[in-house]
Amino acid sequence: EAWFSDVESYWGDPAHRWHLYGFHPHNLMLAQSIPVHSTYREGDTIEWGTAEISVLETPGHTDGSVSYRVDVGDGDGGERYLFCGDVLYGKGQVWDLYSLQKGWHTEDYHGFMGDRVRLKQSLRKLAAEDAVSLIPSHGEVVTDPLQAIDLLRGRLDACYEQYVAISALRHYFPGLFARYRGLEGALPIVPSLPCPDFLRHVGTSWIILSEGGAAFVVDCGSPEVVRTLREMRASGLAGDIEGLWISHYHDDHVDAVPEFLKAFDCPVVADEHVAQVIEDPLAWCLPCISPVQVEVDRRTGHGERWQWHEFALTAYHLPGQTFYHGGLLVEGRGTRILFVGDSFTPAGIDDYCAGNRNYLGNGVGFDACVALVRELEPDLLLNCHVDVGFHFTDQECDALRANLSERERSYGELLPWDHPNYGMDEHWVRCHPYEQRAAPGDEVLLRIVFTNHSSSERQAICRPVLSEAWGAEVAPQQVDTGPKSEGCATFAFAVPGDVAPGRWVLPVEVTYGGRPLGQFREAILVIAER
Repeated sequence: EAWFSDVESYWGDPAHRWHLYGFHPHNLMLAQSIPVHSTYREGDTIEWGTAEISVLETPGHTDGSVSYRVDVGDGDGGERYLFCGDVLYGKGQVWDLYSLQKGWHTEDYHGFMGDRVRLKQSLRKLAAEDAVSLIPSHGEVVTDPLQAIDLLRGRLDACYEQYVAISALRHYFPGLFARYRGLEGALPIVPSLPCPDFLRHVGTSWIILSEGGAAFVVDCGSPEVVRTLREMRASGLAGDIEGLWISHYHDDHVDAVPEFLKAFDCPVVADEHVAQVIEDPLAWCLPCISPVQVEVDRRTGHGERWQWHEFALTAYHLPGQTFYHGGLLVEGRGTRILFVGDSFTPAGIDDYCAGNRNYLGNGVGFDACVALVRELEPDLLLNCHVDVGFHFTDQECDALRANLSERERSYGELLPWDHPNYGMDEHWVRCHPYEQRAAPGDEVLLRIVFTNHSSSERQAICRPVLSEAWGAEVAPQQVDTGPKSEGCATFAFAVPGDVAPGRWVLPVEVTYGGRPLGQFREAILVIAER
């Protein structure tokens, strides 16, 4: 009820803006509160004309999802219909998968498809109602409920097993998937390998030491890294700190960068996709995002190479754990090491959070990452959370890619889009900047960015929806985006001079490929006093 009558408490809570590891409630929320006159729960009944409307709690798509059973007529001539929200989309399909991100024994962040269990229970509940048809919020009227539900339950299980088979979480949380031990097609966990003596591992950081003692650091998420480096310098184990590579934007890899840069005057290096987030975090709303702003001295492109003492360093875009992620190949002292950030463990791939934008498809997402590993053939892969090395053979790389390829097909059957990435990539429509500050009378610029995951051009029509209190509207724009690319519409509008200071939510209304999506995403505008 609070998410209708008091949504300002959601939008004003920093816990729903920064360091995002929980996704319930989800930010697909009302922009402004509306009055609630009464509330209902399981078993409550409403009489309306000749119809009896009963409430069924059917969580899964959200924590508080309900369905409404409508009984019309009496006795043998009566009929029963179920208005089931987003419990399903149609025969064997759900509207999206990112809404199922739920952690039961960990944070939501590690809970890809975690709410499929409650969703399946809700589906079983609906099946027992013996309804003539199911009427979802999105999708098609289902005239054979039992067949549609059985197909969906089977597909959910199959898709989840494909995910588990190569999940990196089997390394971090082995008990989490205990029931899946012996799963057919699962990638065997590869052996751990020792690291060279010129490396040190601290927290989520790796320290590379040259023969002369200079240090190059990978990531800095904790003050412990700064303390350790100071101790190493004081004891003579390390000399000057000469560079910091940031593998990705997540808070546990960047939170202590300001302290690091105060202590050590050295350049910050990051892939260009990473740099755009950490240089302007206010413009983004992503999992694990930190408010820490980092100035990047060197933005690297894919394959950019340079020399650091006896080591050759090559930077890559590595869109694995998150799309905004880089990899660093270090060659020297008789070995080739690929620093993979958080993208792999000895058990497989880190694709446990849909909000990280893990694309499916040939040459994108983890498929591109695994292909790069196979091409580079490093002696060691090093993850920032794992203090040992590991290695994937060509055969293991091929098995990973085969799993991902099969997922593109099976997830495509589960989701009602022409490519499954629309139902997995929560940010295929996003506002840029996500959050900005303005004052009454200012002009605001806002871009609505579309990622076209389809194989042909797609047309979008969109507009930001201003509050009625502003007394103004913004005209919609059309965006034609080529296949597998990004397109955007840019809007300029004025903030009225009498707008009250505070945090304003601007929903974005979208029609995509002729399909009305309603107020599908949002931007935040913080109005300061003049």
